[in-house]
Amino acid sequence: MALPKYYAGQQCSLARSLEIVGERWTLLILRDAFFGVRRFGDFQAHLGMSRAVLTERLEGLLEAGLLTETPGSHGYREYVLTDKGLGLWPAVRDLLAWGDEHFSPRGPRRVFRHVRDSGLLAQDGSCSSCGRTVDPAELDILPGPGYDDHAGDFVSEALAEPHRMLEPLRAR
Repeated sequence: MALPKYYAGQQCSLARSLEIVGERWTLLILRDAFFGVRRFGDFQAHLGMSRAVLTERLEGLLEAGLLTETPGSHGYREYVLTDKGLGLWPAVRDLLAWGDEHFSPRGPRRVFRHVRDSGLLAQDGSCSSCGRTVDPAELDILPGPGYDDHAGDFVSEALAEPHRMLEPLRAR
């Protein structure tokens, strides 16, 4: 029997949060948004999900106020993290670090570097050089030792090179 999507009587903050972000595709969309993915087709190509599921998940993120739509170049709609969505960075960062620790034997697939002083991001979100907690807009994302291949889509190709977090990925 499938679990209900909403728990109207639930007062637990974690349960309410999971109603919005507790689904695999949703977290992967959010991860990609932090990495700079903004266009529907780029999300779809990178994640390999159906148009229908992607549409449903994006609509949910828009409705929850985690993403907003903006007009993009060439007439495409683009999806951008709101302040509410940006607030999920510590959770996304921690899940990435946990996955790297337990499921990436060659090391992290991606590493984050503080733009100001080139220090690497520690597991707690602080810069290994200056000790400050670093916002995602102040980070470059780079392939790490566990990065081993390209899926052949635009996003994978773009992320094979250093890229500023939150900055839109653009065709080269």
